[in-house]
Amino acid sequence: MGKYILARENGRVIPKEDKIFGINKLAKEMIAEKGKDAVVNATIGSLLDDQGNLVVLSSVVDVLKNLTPVDYADYAPIGGTPEFREAIKKAAFGNYVPGCHTEAVATPGGTGAIRNTISNYSDYGDTILTSDWYWAPYGTIASEIGRKLETFTLFNADDRFNIRSFEEKVNHLMSRQESLVILLNTPAHNPTGYSLTLDDWKAVLQVLEEAAVPGKTIALFVDVAYIDFAGDSEEYRKFLPLLDGLPENILPIIGYSASKTFTLYGMRCGAMIGMTPNPEIAAEFKLVNEYSARGTWSNSTRAAQAVIAKIYSSPELLQKVDEERTQCRDMLVRRGKAFEKAALEVGLAIVPFDSGFFASVPCANAEEVGQKLQKEGIFAVPLAKGLRISVASIPESACSMLPARILEAMK
Repeated sequence: MGKYILARENGRVIPKEDKIFGINKLAKEMIAEKGKDAVVNATIGSLLDDQGNLVVLSSVVDVLKNLTPVDYADYAPIGGTPEFREAIKKAAFGNYVPGCHTEAVATPGGTGAIRNTISNYSDYGDTILTSDWYWAPYGTIASEIGRKLETFTLFNADDRFNIRSFEEKVNHLMSRQESLVILLNTPAHNPTGYSLTLDDWKAVLQVLEEAAVPGKTIALFVDVAYIDFAGDSEEYRKFLPLLDGLPENILPIIGYSASKTFTLYGMRCGAMIGMTPNPEIAAEFKLVNEYSARGTWSNSTRAAQAVIAKIYSSPELLQKVDEERTQCRDMLVRRGKAFEKAALEVGLAIVPFDSGFFASVPCANAEEVGQKLQKEGIFAVPLAKGLRISVASIPESACSMLPARILEAMK
């Protein structure tokens, strides 16, 4: 007898409430009781201005307001409109033009891209690999479709990418499975803010090329959800050419989200982009992922696709969006660096931080520390290995103040 009344357990452990949304709810309740100035809500995974309002690019809103009824009311093709599929590749790759074959399939945000990758490039019962600091829904998605999640240790004793742990886990899983899906979130990793360096990337790909023996396959899902808020857009895309020209049995898949880049969180727009030297594998990528889309969400929101296609069809519009996004990105970078600087000054150890929406503090008793901070009006997200702080949702002054308060709570 399962623990549910009518629903089937199917090996899943389902919490009664999503942790992040639950803590955010507590923060809102305290704001309603004590006022906004009494609360620091560092739980939200969206970019907010210094007054706590959602940042929405006005240049994107202008395009949205000028859509025709057909642009937003008609069904989109399962894989996305042709104009969107070309535009999203430009958005993901920037000035880089891959020399390999690429195919893009529209998905509802980056989450849909993760789901389709796991579904189509692993077998039932397989284990998926990611780092030990990771976005919790990776595990949720894997368990929902009958897979398990295993982790490698992200950092070594020198706080650098732990290539030895990565290599050990890849080789272990490849010895047991015919295929392996690897989820790497970089740059501006959620929840740590870490970004793989070019040397990290070269080491990772060397491990994969050695592990991908004939008869075995690897799907390398690169979750670039935060790439356009990491820093200089071309600098943070320098790893992309390294993915071009890999052996045919290693398939890089770029998971691109419009939620952050175009501040279209609620319109659930994203794409998965396959990169391969083999045109038949590219055609297969499009076929199987459109099929999976049809069997889950069917087609993605057309309005968001129309907005992005129109932006990339007009150099003037694109420049306007880029300039406005750069201002927001610079604000985010200042916040992250303020948190990092303050942590160093007070002696609070944090996970190696580079850029992005989040920073993390290693902490053995994160739940206890998180609850203590909540009593003081500070809301962060306790994880298995520490506390996640959303620098995207709090002003620079709060980023500078928080490390001392966190350290005090930990003591």
